[in-house]
Amino acid sequence: MRESSPSAPEIVETEGQPRLNRRQAAKVRTRQKVLDAARALFAERGYDAATIRDIAKGAGMSTGAVFANFQDKAELFEAVFAEEMEGLLADIRGAATEGRVLDRLANGLTAGYHRSLDHLPLMQAMVARSWFQPEDADQRSRAFVRPLVEAVAEALQAGVREGELRQDVDVALVARMIWDVFISNYRFAAYDNWGIEELTPHIRKQLDLILSSQLARQ
Repeated sequence: MRESSPSAPEIVETEGQPRLNRRQAAKVRTRQKVLDAARALFAERGYDAATIRDIAKGAGMSTGAVFANFQDKAELFEAVFAEEMEGLLADIRGAATEGRVLDRLANGLTAGYHRSLDHLPLMQAMVARSWFQPEDADQRSRAFVRPLVEAVAEALQAGVREGELRQDVDVALVARMIWDVFISNYRFAAYDNWGIEELTPHIRKQLDLILSSQLARQ
């Protein structure tokens, strides 16, 4: 009687990802459940008050399952940070598509505020932890933020190409200034109860001031 060969692991498709077998796909889903639960808890309580035990409870699993996917809370927070920056980048780029450079930047950054104001403790924790983390973690955080600064630079470069801004604009410097201003405004949201109604005109005025010295002569 002919022996049958061992069956190969069943393969499943995940959108935008390499083909995974069922065990690998289950591990990906478990990791994402932990991330979703952690993000919700960090957004509600900030970093310090969120515990691994509560994150595990929110994900419907044991603390051991959390530690099977993440070394500690710092690594879990870093993964949440990376996801948040990706989402913020998509929102900013999606809104910064039309109009003059001031309009593009104002619309894009306002979209960023729209995204994050509903979970302000998460953004506060991200800003706070950027001051108190090991050098290697700081370098990774900078890498997560870099695409957002580059998105601001792209809008500025478009303004240069279209003759709206001076040809000698230091795009890298101005983009970094704009990003720093964008982040600093979260203090008003955190401590002065500013909402989108206050932040929208404020960031526009700041952009107008920053860009006024960079305008091309007509």
